[in-house]
Amino acid sequence: MLREAQSRGGSEWIHTGIQAGDRLRVRGPWNNFPLVMAEEYVFIAGGIGITPLLPMIRQVDRGDSGWHLLYGGRRRASMAFLGQLEPFGDRVRIVPEDEFGLLDLDTWIASPRPGTLVYCCGPEALIAAVEERCSLWPAGSLHVERFHPRPGALDGENTAFEVVCARSGLTVTVGADEAIVTALERNGVYVPTSCAEGICGTCQTAVVGGVPDHRDSFLVGKKREDHTTIMVCCSRARTSRLVLDL
Repeated sequence: MLREAQSRGGSEWIHTGIQAGDRLRVRGPWNNFPLVMAEEYVFIAGGIGITPLLPMIRQVDRGDSGWHLLYGGRRRASMAFLGQLEPFGDRVRIVPEDEFGLLDLDTWIASPRPGTLVYCCGPEALIAAVEERCSLWPAGSLHVERFHPRPGALDGENTAFEVVCARSGLTVTVGADEAIVTALERNGVYVPTSCAEGICGTCQTAVVGGVPDHRDSFLVGKKREDHTTIMVCCSRARTSRLVLDL
């Protein structure tokens, strides 16, 4: 795990607070960045963003689909897994910024290609640039995993509202200063969470009624526009009441 000085403290604690022999309680894997089958793939990684893409590449390479990887980093010495990528030959383009500059995204994804999916993980600037270039691609073509929320995604006026749990009939008041998931937990309703910033999708919950105020950086396209799901760790309500499938 990368030691990130600008994090909320998790990576710092792992590097400095865990000792050999310590016991940790962990949950099983939760995949919100799955590999969808396609004829062709373009993988785009920035820095440590190569981590989730590497097992995808291995799986795709065992099949019949075509693929290429564009992998950028600040300098070659800081780029992980280069040795493991060498056997893939010219399917992989390694682009250290101090040697070649920024990734040439226009050459790789400027025009939509039928049957092709784009997978991207890395810093926000890279993901935003890829999203911009993929805006004209068919819906569902782009899959991303973020480290941090989009700039300004969590901003907005906070007011109190009600959440109704459709299955139990419980009604919970969400205060202006608390998250939906916090109010639910306060009333004995557990929803699994991880990032608490709307980037991982762990707390995704179906919406039965009302209109969410989406503040996550996970939902895109139709999933965001039809208001049928919400990230309860950070999003709020545009209506005075939300009805959730809980």
